[in-house]
Amino acid sequence: MRKRLQIFFLLLLPCLALAGVLGRGSPPALTAASDAAIPVSADNWGLSFPEEGQTPVGNATAEFLSQYDAWYVGDTSRKVIYLTFDCGYENGNTEAILDALKKHNAPAAFFVVGHMVESAPDIVRRMAAEGHIVGNHTYHHPDMSAIADEAAFQKELDSLAALYRDTTGQELSRFYRPPQGKYSEENLRQAQALGYRTVFWSLAYVDWYADKQPTAEQAYAKLLPRIHNGAIVLLHSTSSTNAAILDELLTRWEDMGYTFASLTELQPANGKI
Repeated sequence: MRKRLQIFFLLLLPCLALAGVLGRGSPPALTAASDAAIPVSADNWGLSFPEEGQTPVGNATAEFLSQYDAWYVGDTSRKVIYLTFDCGYENGNTEAILDALKKHNAPAAFFVVGHMVESAPDIVRRMAAEGHIVGNHTYHHPDMSAIADEAAFQKELDSLAALYRDTTGQELSRFYRPPQGKYSEENLRQAQALGYRTVFWSLAYVDWYADKQPTAEQAYAKLLPRIHNGAIVLLHSTSSTNAAILDELLTRWEDMGYTFASLTELQPANGKI
């Protein structure tokens, strides 16, 4: 009998371990009332959507983030959307995205890395020339939550800022997005001390696999019902789907009553500047 119990528990342990891994990757839906219980030490930005069309729950609250000049959602009292794009490299899609933004007179923020600035300087210059924010996504796109040393953290941001200055003759905007949304509370402090505002997101979808792009219908199915007041939308400029649908997507959001605003309009959750 004892031997059977030992075998049972040996078989059960891997299942429990796997369940733990999956559970961390797929948190259960949370209500707004349970917001305060969400741990603020999590190092991977994540969201749950208790109700479509409403502000999702982040794994840190807007109030907590605001003390570090950080955001994941904007003004939830208005039907406004803040468009942001992560730009790791150029593969022929960014100019179509810029064309759609220009057509709709929609401001956006482009978070660039060193490779993007080095390999596509004309496109980066166009972003700035057309009035968009060009933000800091670090030089090498590392896991910033693994960098505890303040000098190493600053070097990632300063190196990108220096490259941008040398390339465009302009200063890089002081908006920062952690690569892959990986962060620590210390990272938030470090970015704030360097004069940066950290920007997460409240709406995104799986659009970054170049060889496994979603269809237009799949993209609309994620991006239309989950849009909400004050949404900070994360899209990838490498997505051929995004390039193809952005004009129509912006039109549909406009038909739903939404307008587009710049990250420069973000205000702290506590109302203090």
